[in-house]
Amino acid sequence: MHQFSAVLQSFRHVLKTCIAQRDVRTGKSLHALYIKSFVPASTYISNHFILLYSKCRRLSAARRVFDQTQECNIFSFNALISAYAKESFVEVARELFDKMSQPDPVSYNTLIAAYAQRGDVESAFQLFVEMREALLDMDGFTLSGIITACGDDVALIRQLHALSVVAGFDCYVSVGNALITYYSKNRFLNEAQRIFYGMGEDKDEVSWNSMVVAYMQHREGSKALELYMEMTLRGLVVDMFTLASVLTAFTNVQDLSGGLQFHAKLIKSGYHQNCHVGSGLIDLYSKCGGSMLSCRKVFDEICKPDLVLWNTMISGYSLFEEFSDEALECFRRLQGVGHLPDDCSLVCVISACANMSSPSQGRQVHALTFKLDIPSNRISVNNALIAMYSKCGNLRDARRLFDTMPEHNTVSFNSMIAGYAQHGMGFQSLNLFQRMLEMGFTPTKITFISVLAACAHTGRVQDGKIYFNMMKQKFGIEPEAEHFSCLIDLLGRAGKLSEAERLIETIPFNPGSILWSALLGACRTHGNMELAAKAANHLLQLEPSNAAPYVMLANIYADNGRWEDVGSVRKLMRDRGVKKKPGCSWIEVDRRTHIFVAEDTSHPMIKKIHEYLEEMMRKIKKAGYVPDVRSISIVTDGIRKREEELRLGHHSEKLAVAFGLMCTREGEPILVVKNLRICVDCHNAIKFISAVVKREITVRDTHRFHCFKDGQCSCGDYW
Repeated sequence: MHQFSAVLQSFRHVLKTCIAQRDVRTGKSLHALYIKSFVPASTYISNHFILLYSKCRRLSAARRVFDQTQECNIFSFNALISAYAKESFVEVARELFDKMSQPDPVSYNTLIAAYAQRGDVESAFQLFVEMREALLDMDGFTLSGIITACGDDVALIRQLHALSVVAGFDCYVSVGNALITYYSKNRFLNEAQRIFYGMGEDKDEVSWNSMVVAYMQHREGSKALELYMEMTLRGLVVDMFTLASVLTAFTNVQDLSGGLQFHAKLIKSGYHQNCHVGSGLIDLYSKCGGSMLSCRKVFDEICKPDLVLWNTMISGYSLFEEFSDEALECFRRLQGVGHLPDDCSLVCVISACANMSSPSQGRQVHALTFKLDIPSNRISVNNALIAMYSKCGNLRDARRLFDTMPEHNTVSFNSMIAGYAQHGMGFQSLNLFQRMLEMGFTPTKITFISVLAACAHTGRVQDGKIYFNMMKQKFGIEPEAEHFSCLIDLLGRAGKLSEAERLIETIPFNPGSILWSALLGACRTHGNMELAAKAANHLLQLEPSNAAPYVMLANIYADNGRWEDVGSVRKLMRDRGVKKKPGCSWIEVDRRTHIFVAEDTSHPMIKKIHEYLEEMMRKIKKAGYVPDVRSISIVTDGIRKREEELRLGHHSEKLAVAFGLMCTREGEPILVVKNLRICVDCHNAIKFISAVVKREITVRDTHRFHCFKDGQCSCGDYW
């Protein structure tokens, strides 16, 4: 008898070792030996086999042992409930829970945590209430689980925080970590900091990681990097979420150099092949001046990219107009490998369609949203579609979509208000802004950029000043360079150049190129050469390799016949090696994008396009059009007037407009996109063309939309 007891004791010891080491192979051999032996069935041993299979994620085997055990106790139930919960089989876990005669706190905690993880707030709180009514003792795990279930209910989090203090569970690390996470998630960074630093030396690695993530959620990149450095000095282990947050911190502070060094460390540790970390690297390179080639290299080094990584890659491509085709191709590959696009995938690819000004691609993606029927965050997809239709010159469909949305948020209004403002429809933009305020939506800094632009388009100088002051006084928004630029544009359109100059001199930060560029544009319209030279000189100091200020200044001199000054500007460009970027325009017809450059001869229909343009030029000259040869005088010498006019007629935007008119139905609006600011002569010519052909012609240049109709342009000849 003593010998049998010793053997049984040894058997139990080996079984416990298998559980501790997750050694399912040896455990299965023990189980087979146990079944073949004549040892009486033991609930104790059965429980340990249930625990072994549960911890080794062998749920079927664990359930078989459980069902064959005659007297399952609370230990067996809890082991299996925990196993099912960890594998997200919450309903099965709940069935087992309901079969228990008297669940203990461990049973409740396990199921509460499972419901919280799944986002089922109601079920989690129902269990919490049942537990309290059963007078069972809660602990720190109970509270951390229920805090996790709170979602964005800040009032409830505060109540649970108070309960944890009263009950003495605020010293539990798990409770502190949960509070850090959920205060941060709901924009209460100060509360998260107070809890983190109030935890003293009880803080674990999860606490530190949570705080790094919290800083990044609030765009406190420098603080996140400082905390990470302290973690490494203390020898604390960092997880993939911390590493991804550190990468986001480098992105946030625009430190590509630091990010590159960090990437080298990740390669040494092998973390660079982790999907979560890979997403951070792609985000860093795409947003901080790294190449998309580097992004693609990071992506290709990961064996099994998850949906988040695919989305990050599509997002990176969609940040650049020249990579819009790659964004669409990446989206197609995502589906090809078996991933189902989510709302983030759709928002990114819709943004790429907007960059391309491709209404056909945009409509295809729009149709796909109905097929996928994505329930979560559908509002973000609709907002992206509104922006896409606006950028494709289709405000009717943008507004139709806006009006049929079941709910709106601030971004919805921002997208539609911006669409109207970009197309020069100031009154519609301001009316929608007023409706936004009446409905209780809080405007953002993005809202006010569009509102100020709308005021500029409608000549409402006083209203613009009121809205500008409203930003800080009513909504606590500090005006940024874009807002001051809009205000300068507003004053410039009204001819208040002295006031615009004073504004630049009194702004609370160093004026950048965007402000001087706005003032230079105003000087060009009103012929103020002295102030134009001042603005241009500031621009040339800030951006000496940018051709735009040279060209704008030279055009102002040319407008006033100051050819020696034009020559000086041209010489300065040559001496500095500055070259004007070649003009390029494109138009989509029958789902195909046709690209044109100045003096283009590559298009298969170029001969017919030139013939059409020559005929059109004769018609608009009869209507009063006079070619403006001054716009090309800065880049050509000794060319006869007829040759200059011919070159003007072959500008890329004219070629694209001609092709669009030739290849579309009579009366159908057309959209042309240009990679530079539209030239003065093309602007004048297209105004006349719109009247002659009785068509709406929209040209989207790098500065704004020009909507030509009946001989007028929405920009009011100011750009």
